[in-house]
Amino acid sequence: MAFDESLAERIRDTLADVDGVTDKRMFGGITFMVEGNMAVGVMGDDLIVRLGQQAAESALAEPGTRVFDFTGRPMKNWVVVDGDRLDDEGLARWVRAGLDFASSLPPK
Repeated sequence: MAFDESLAERIRDTLADVDGVTDKRMFGGITFMVEGNMAVGVMGDDLIVRLGQQAAESALAEPGTRVFDFTGRPMKNWVVVDGDRLDDEGLARWVRAGLDFASSLPPK
């Protein structure tokens, strides 16, 4: 599965000043990690965000979000945000939320 390279570049730009961030191709897309913990990624044309269970459940009430079920089973702690709903402000907000959660985890 190809992924939206322009969305990945927008994420890179958003993360330019954040230390400890790396990216890795996986799941047929790309993920961005902080200290080895996945935070956000791009699958197809959409953003995936790791939020933790409670925040993910709350986020599903927002327009343009859905459960991340890449394997056919819902992946806890993750949501998908429709790529066509991501203006710069919205992207920055979702990326920050993913970074905040990943940063709360022990480094790998």
